[in-house]
Amino acid sequence: MDPMRNPFSPGAGSPPPELAGRAPLLEQARLTLGRVKAGRPERSFLLVGLRGVGKTVLLNKVRELADAAEYRSVLIEVREGKPLAALLLPALRQIMISLDRMAHISQKVKRGLRVLRSFFNGLKLKYQDIEIGVDVDPETGVADSGSLEVDLAEVFIALGDAARDRGTAAALIIDEMQYLSEEELSALIMAMHQISQRQMPLVLIGAGLPQLVALAGRSKSYAERLFQFPEVGALQPEDAAAALQEPVQDQGVRFSEDALEEIILQTKGYPYFLQEWGYQTWNLAPASPNGIDVVRQATIDSIRRLDANFFRVRFDRLTPREKQYLRALADMGEAVQRSGDIAERLGVKVQSIAPVRNGLIKKGMIYSPAHGDTAFTVPLFADFMKRIMPSGVH
Repeated sequence: MDPMRNPFSPGAGSPPPELAGRAPLLEQARLTLGRVKAGRPERSFLLVGLRGVGKTVLLNKVRELADAAEYRSVLIEVREGKPLAALLLPALRQIMISLDRMAHISQKVKRGLRVLRSFFNGLKLKYQDIEIGVDVDPETGVADSGSLEVDLAEVFIALGDAARDRGTAAALIIDEMQYLSEEELSALIMAMHQISQRQMPLVLIGAGLPQLVALAGRSKSYAERLFQFPEVGALQPEDAAAALQEPVQDQGVRFSEDALEEIILQTKGYPYFLQEWGYQTWNLAPASPNGIDVVRQATIDSIRRLDANFFRVRFDRLTPREKQYLRALADMGEAVQRSGDIAERLGVKVQSIAPVRNGLIKKGMIYSPAHGDTAFTVPLFADFMKRIMPSGVH
């Protein structure tokens, strides 16, 4: 079949041709946005899930919903080694400037810009690479202490005041939140706590790997009451089938039932892998229907491409000891494992291997669903480790 007409889109954050199985999450986002803008109490929410489940795609859809509801919205991605303030300041400036350009002069908005300038001044010695570009005098004594936990709350309150004065609302959409430092996550939670208490029209919608729930809880005990934590997981078989079948049916093509079952078996219903298998199957199929023989060849091509890209880029960031740890975990399967059992397999004490485990958690390779438990954050990574390190751990 014509590769130019291939509807599938495997890629980081690439929207799938059919966003199957996510309607309840999007309806929850629509409800949250509506209630916050109306001044009714509602918890912000943080999506949590493994790599490849479509969290970034959902955040982009949420931003579309926010824009349709006439929010002032920004989407930022946390990166390792980049301070939260350096990411937030341009985004907050963008919102403030858009509020300032509305019809009439607002003293609340003008104050918000001054508070933002104060925030920059308070942190400029620490983050000299930030360009704020707001030609106003600072609001002396507000958001200029240099303490992120203190100052960020004052900035958010000023932003909430400005949005309310304009009769609108603001949405901060933050991806990869597991990379926030403990201080940054604590400051963000404290700031949103202040917003919640005042019922201001500002909502935080974020996403991160599963450890985000534990990180937030350790940072502030009230985080579980302040945020909702919807889980984004693999698709149910009927939704996985729809994600494959509906895009090709629009072009007069279909998958056979046994082909669908084989793809779902191989991918375990993870959205990124469904796109990869669908993409390869389309390119290999001589004609409709896409049958199981074509899918079996597509499996070989898909795994080869995943090994060279999706898995490999993560593997290459690991130290030799980290690779050994993950190889031992892979031998024990994809399921959650006890950290003590992994240490035993490696022939070391739990305490001696703890720094390696902590490093892997920080790199987003594994997470701890419960105290002492360990699991991969990347689906199918156990099989990859066995392929790339076939000799196992000694």
